[in-house]
Amino acid sequence: MATIGIDLGGTKINGAVFDEDGNMRCKSVHLLEKRQGKEVGQLLIQTLDELFQCAEAPSIEAVGICVPGISHRKTGCVWAPNINGWENYPLQEEIEQHLRDRNIRVKIASDRSCYILGETWKGAAKGVKNAVFIAVGTGIGMGILIDGRILHGHADIAGAAGWLALDMKFEEDYVRYGCFERNASGDGIARCAQQILKEGVLFKESILYTKETDAITAHDVFDAWEKNDPLAGSVIEKATKMWGMAAANIVSLFNPEIIIWGGGVFGPATQQIDAIYREACRWAQPIAIKQVVFEKSQLCGDAGLYGAGYLAISE
Repeated sequence: MATIGIDLGGTKINGAVFDEDGNMRCKSVHLLEKRQGKEVGQLLIQTLDELFQCAEAPSIEAVGICVPGISHRKTGCVWAPNINGWENYPLQEEIEQHLRDRNIRVKIASDRSCYILGETWKGAAKGVKNAVFIAVGTGIGMGILIDGRILHGHADIAGAAGWLALDMKFEEDYVRYGCFERNASGDGIARCAQQILKEGVLFKESILYTKETDAITAHDVFDAWEKNDPLAGSVIEKATKMWGMAAANIVSLFNPEIIIWGGGVFGPATQQIDAIYREACRWAQPIAIKQVVFEKSQLCGDAGLYGAGYLAISE
């Protein structure tokens, strides 16, 4: 049995054909460029058709699609905030209508769910039934696998980890970003550095003062951190503590076998995984924290793509 997996991101579409062992047989990639609304849906269908053509269509039994937002299982509609016109996009109906002459299952899930499915199929959590994937990029999301099943929640919003409350002092920014995301996502790390620079009181010797404040990125902060910059060190230390506290909460709630760290920030933050574990040990249920391992994603940028492929065949 062969399946098609499609990973729809905020900037591009990755698609691939997988055999039953999870080997990638052919691949198709398209940039979204300035497409929005139905144009993105049409590009996804184009990608799907290309994959059918290169895979000998009769061998395809299912299609899985990973989307950057929330996939509502009851309606088949998708909310993807980084794609204009996808506030309630009827993706399931559109794809099934296109494939109406083929006897093919179509399944859609959020990117965070697909990340953990991909790692379970072909990555760091292979064969594991209780695992969590923490994706730290522009924002923060969490894919949760409990007893071999993805945790979706009442309205398919489970795993919105950016809103974990990790600070006693409430800030107005937490309404928009969430406490965890505001301080420890890629954009959050940049915002924290920018705030310190604008206050202009601490770390006058920081090399970050040589840059335009509003243009500073997480990459700039990590680059300065690797040069032992004190301002960058302060920001990364705070993020590391929050990553550890969040992981401790996850361990205490779900008792996973493994927590996988992925997304663009891990990346450069991979060298902090041991420090994150040490911080988590301070907060977590003491037996459960000794039963879990922290690992970097093995699939990296392809976790969602492999996850979409596995989604197609999973129950």
